[in-house]
Amino acid sequence: MMLEVNHLKTYFYSENGINKAVNDVSFSLKEGETLCIVGESGSGKSITSLSIMGLVDKPGVIEGGEIFLEGVNLLKMSEKELRGIRGSHVAMIFQEPMTSLNPTYTVGFQLDEVIKLHQPTLNKQERYSKVIEALELVGMPNAPEKYNEYPFKLSGGQRQRVMIAMAMACEPKLLIADEPTTALDVTIQAQVLELMNKLKREKGTSILFITHDLGVVAQMADHVVVMYKGVVVESASAKELFSDPRHPYTKALLGSIPTPGHAKRKSRLETVDESVNYLSFPKEIR
Repeated sequence: MMLEVNHLKTYFYSENGINKAVNDVSFSLKEGETLCIVGESGSGKSITSLSIMGLVDKPGVIEGGEIFLEGVNLLKMSEKELRGIRGSHVAMIFQEPMTSLNPTYTVGFQLDEVIKLHQPTLNKQERYSKVIEALELVGMPNAPEKYNEYPFKLSGGQRQRVMIAMAMACEPKLLIADEPTTALDVTIQAQVLELMNKLKREKGTSILFITHDLGVVAQMADHVVVMYKGVVVESASAKELFSDPRHPYTKALLGSIPTPGHAKRKSRLETVDESVNYLSFPKEIR
């Protein structure tokens, strides 16, 4: 098993009380597969991914649980040990590349820094070759020219490719992607998703994909975890989830998707009923 998360609890403390952003969450991801975590904004998806990376900022605290990466509990590691794991064993693509890339440094410099940190034995020329290889791997046109470009000179799709190249530069075994296509138009989104599937096929990378877009889930997922208010309400294979959803919240999410075809159009799309407490229903974990 590549990743096992057992009874993870990540809470945020404030003067107004405790926000249980992730509350007793468990799931697993097999080697070479894609697991999608889906849910509305505020469901705890991103905090789950940040907990795995050890990047939860105060006032957030991981209160309990276990996170095993290839059998090693990340929550037992020191910050120094975690820094050695990040990038080389597990890497993350964040939602908005312009907030993740430093606008004052070139694309090549930032990629070079990642490789220098995790592969210190390589010399400057070897690192340059590896950066160009990483950019070409993600389909970046004219990679040697882009090496010296600043992020603000690149298109949204190219910046996201840089982020994927940065995450894949040291060939991590687990790639966490937090809403990586949200800021992209539909055409570029399709290219980025196909790129990630290609990397999975060619490199055998396991992918943990965070999204609220069920169309993306249908394209990417082998297995799906549905979260609601910090809790996993359903877990199933992608095929089972779309053909036979069990939990009312999952059904509500699927019901809000526009359906193409000749069916009679409703006056309004269905929505998730905010007056319903979906945690009052029993879990339907398969």
